[in-house]
Amino acid sequence: MPLLKTRFAPSPTGLIHFGNVRTALFNVLLAKKTRGVFLLRIEDTDAERSREDYIEALQQDLRWLGLDWQEGESQGGPAAPYRQSQRGALYEKYLAQLEAQGKVYPCFCTALELEVSRKVQAAAGKPPRYSGKCAHLKAEEAARKKADGLPYTLRFRMPKSEALTFDDMVRGPQKFPSEDIGDFIIRRSDGSFAFFFVNAVDDALMGVTHVLRGEDHLTNTPRQIALLQAMELPVPTYGHISLIVDAHGAPLSKRSGSLSVQELRELGYFPIAVNNYLARLGHHFAETELMDLDALSRAFDNSHLGRAPARYDRSQLDYWQAQAVQKIDEAQLIDWLAPALKGMVPEAEFTAFARAVRANILFPHDARLWAEAVFSDALSLSDDARRALEAASSDLFRAAVDALNQDMDFKAFADRVKQASGAAGKGLFLPLRAALTGQTFGPEMPALFRLIGFERARHRLTQHVLSSEID
Repeated sequence: MPLLKTRFAPSPTGLIHFGNVRTALFNVLLAKKTRGVFLLRIEDTDAERSREDYIEALQQDLRWLGLDWQEGESQGGPAAPYRQSQRGALYEKYLAQLEAQGKVYPCFCTALELEVSRKVQAAAGKPPRYSGKCAHLKAEEAARKKADGLPYTLRFRMPKSEALTFDDMVRGPQKFPSEDIGDFIIRRSDGSFAFFFVNAVDDALMGVTHVLRGEDHLTNTPRQIALLQAMELPVPTYGHISLIVDAHGAPLSKRSGSLSVQELRELGYFPIAVNNYLARLGHHFAETELMDLDALSRAFDNSHLGRAPARYDRSQLDYWQAQAVQKIDEAQLIDWLAPALKGMVPEAEFTAFARAVRANILFPHDARLWAEAVFSDALSLSDDARRALEAASSDLFRAAVDALNQDMDFKAFADRVKQASGAAGKGLFLPLRAALTGQTFGPEMPALFRLIGFERARHRLTQHVLSSEID
């Protein structure tokens, strides 16, 4: 049985976003499940928009997510080069083969003519396809037009009266009448090759056995199958996954909240959180726990890929981030927090602080609030904290100052304040939290109380005694 090989073939015209990354992830999971190969190819035929920094960025993004490739860009392999911009000679070879077989022809139709033809077809309720106007030009007439300097494209002659069929890994049996497709362009008038052609040729020559891609490519597949059959090249198994949409059902975009992988990384998301969320966008997993890539790949099954659009929900991404924050080991937690808290947390207290706030943060910058609440000399009060303090009796704070001593833990401290002031429950704990941290919510008070320390706690409580007396 041949080795299963999947691929990810991005165009480096921008930073990769959720839809791109999910495609890469599903291909990695499929390859890992069968101990196959995942290949990275760069489709940089758009010379004006393709940039080297985007190629570097997408590789960095994939590696950060752990989506490593075994063949392709920067890795090498038997089908090198892996950039389409460097494979022109191969495309010319297969184009010449099609020309020799009479399966391509020059088309001199202008953009205006093609637009008029599409409108006429649409008005008649017919699918828009090339009318075939130039398909029967005699060789002498085509040569004359070329000699006159008329621009032309090269079109592939679709087989006539045939049904192009394939078994889609996600959507099952598919059938496309060739008459509904029409002859299509494989080389543009500027000499560049069209996606249909180079993408299909590369998949075949690189030994790609399975192509898992977005459903927006579904109608491309019969064209590519026809091309590969005409060139007598192997046809991969295709699968078309659902697209990701926003809360309103529109295609996901930056405007609707989609973030690039680089932005996710800079915000402090963990790769395992992103992978777990993406893996469940359009694929059902029975397992509800956080899983690494190996576990995700073992549970991956193309029969569990959904056909309905997958709805993006940032809160679900944050749910998996919360799971990741709780699961990482202490060393990872400290390394993750350290850059955001530089100079804010004493080194000797860093581990204890990280333990204390772990359950209350999603990102490193969230910990800054608690670093200020614990270690700042000038305590800032939230509006809720201010209201809680205003509602509390000054007797409570006098009792708190009197109750405080050097060796006391928070439970013993709160018990003594309760006995001295008569306050209990929310009326006790909310004002104490507000006075000591400036907030009415947050990490467990016993841990924060120890970190705040006797002198700082005494100063804060005394301030509220003075404040209440002035009022």
